[in-house]
This record gives sequence, C-alpha cells and structure tokens, in this order.
Amino acid sequence: MKNSKLTMMIFAALILGIFAGWLFPSAAVKMQPLATVFLNMIKMIIAPLLFSVLVTGIAGHGNIKSLGRLGIKTIVYFEVVTTLALFIGLFSGHFFKPGVGFNASPGAEVLNVVNGMAKTDIGGSTWDIISHIFVHAFPTSIIEAMATGDLLQIAVFAIFFAIAVCAIGQKAKPVLDVLHSMSDIMFKFTEFVMLFAPIGVFGAIAHTIAVNGLGIMINYAKIIFALYCALFMFLLFVLTVVCKICHVSFMGLVSALKEPALLAFTTATSEAALPKAMKIMEEFGVPKNIVGFVMPTGYTFNMDGSTLYLSLAVLFATQICEKN
Repeated sequence: MKNSKLTMMIFAALILGIFAGWLFPSAAVKMQPLATVFLNMIKMIIAPLLFSVLVTGIAGHGNIKSLGRLGIKTIVYFEVVTTLALFIGLFSGHFFKPGVGFNASPGAEVLNVVNGMAKTDIGGSTWDIISHIFVHAFPTSIIEAMATGDLLQIAVFAIFFAIAVCAIGQKAKPVLDVLHSMSDIMFKFTEFVMLFAPIGVFGAIAHTIAVNGLGIMINYAKIIFALYCALFMFLLFVLTVVCKICHVSFMGLVSALKEPALLAFTTATSEAALPKAMKIMEEFGVPKNIVGFVMPTGYTFNMDGSTLYLSLAVLFATQICEKN
C-alpha cells in the first residue's frame, strides 16, 4: 500500500511537471535544482549500500565457490540479452525507418558537437578497449571509487573484501556485524530519500518541458514510437521467456518493479532507481548475495535499454543523412 501510494505520487508529479513546464516555462526552467538535489541524495546512498550489501551477502553465506558460478552465469546472461537487445533495436530501425521524412533542422550548437565527435579519435584496437575496461575495474583507491560513484570498482573491491572476511573467519565477525547494520541503515535511509522522489520528478520534468517545449515530442514522435515498440518487443520476446525459464511470474516482477522503473523514466537516469530496486528485489525473494552482485554489475555491463536505443539511434541518424 505504501509503495502504491508513492508510485501514484510520482506519476502525479510527472503530470504536474508537464503542465508546469508547458504553462509556466519561465518559472519551470528554474526547477532543475529540485531534480539535481534528489539525484545527489540518491547517489550518496549507492556506494555504502552497494558495499555493505555485497560484502554481507557473500561473506554472510560463506560460500565463495558459488560466487564463481554466479559470476559466469551472470556474464553469459548479460552477453545473450544485450545481443538480443541490439538486434531488436536494429530490426525496429529498419522496419519503422524513423529518420525518413525527418524535417527538424539542427542548430549551431548541435552541429558543433557533431563536428567535435567526427574529429574524435577513439584509438586502439578492440583488445586495447577491452584491456582498458579490465584494468579500470580494479580501483587504486576505494575512497576515490566511492567518491566518483564507480559501481564496478566498488563491486570488485567489495568482492575481494568479502573473500578476505571469509578467509579470516570468526575474527571478522565484528566487521560483518557492522556491515549488516550499515546495510539495514542504508535501506532505511533509502526510504527517507524516496519521500522526496515526487519533488525531484516534478523538477526534472518541468525543466525539460520548459527548455524543449512540447513540440519536441511531435518532431521526434516517429523515433519515440519506434523505440517503445522495440522495448515492448524486448519485454515480450526476451524478458517473458527468461521469466518462464526461471519460473518467475513476469507480471509479479513488473508489479514489483513499477516504482523504480517509473523513477528511472522520469529522472532519465537508472542510478536513481538502483537503491530502491535492490530493496524490492530482496523483498521479492532474491537472496541478498545475488542482489548485491548481479544488480550493480548489470548497471555497468547489462544496459539493454541503452544498447537497444543506440542501435536504433544509429539507423535514425543514418536515414537522415541518406535523405540529405
């Protein structure tokens, strides 16, 4: 009941933000600080929450061998579903052809960004890029990783920390008790921060509409429609199948995740939904060690929505260029 009430408040804030940005643009354009403060509050939760949950999840069970099996299954799953998302995005782009007939003229600022991107040299081979990602995963300072919000580096440090805790055994129990308390505190902290979600959503949407206007929805209606059709296909042909294989109720999962999903949609960042999503997944029945390992790793490696959108956006841009 409590979650449903908050979801309705977030949705109401979304609607009010749209009207505020449309009817009072001069005032709404100043609402961005509301969204920024809320997102900052979310970000300050993530590092301590992730660290405490991951360490207690792994060390609390004391089964390090299962972590290796979990890691392999996780990476394989990420690779398969991300590839499927890529193909669905490409299919949607070829089928709907959102760039054909697109008439919006880019401004000088946009053209400058495009020219800058054209001159960018990514450098190196595919192996160099993979090597860079691998090296980057291991932090030189956990304090710096937490300060910058690097989830992958925090997860790597937490895994090694948890392994060390298991190796020491009973001597590490006081530290483990502290981290158990910290995870409980951070989840309660998350509940307090979520009370400000409607205010943050209102500020984000009002500012966006005030800056871009409702007309932007008309100009980009075709690609938005193509994107949401692609997302629906991903849900229908990928996630429902995964849920069936894993014997998980798809509608039950959707119902549980509706609040963090709405939060991510309205704030335009998935980071805003991470703490709440982790808490909900534990309540849904997923073991704490799996939640603590899979979800933060997925936020780094398993961005299916981004993959789907980028493949669609590349075709969208290509079709515009072909017209010209």
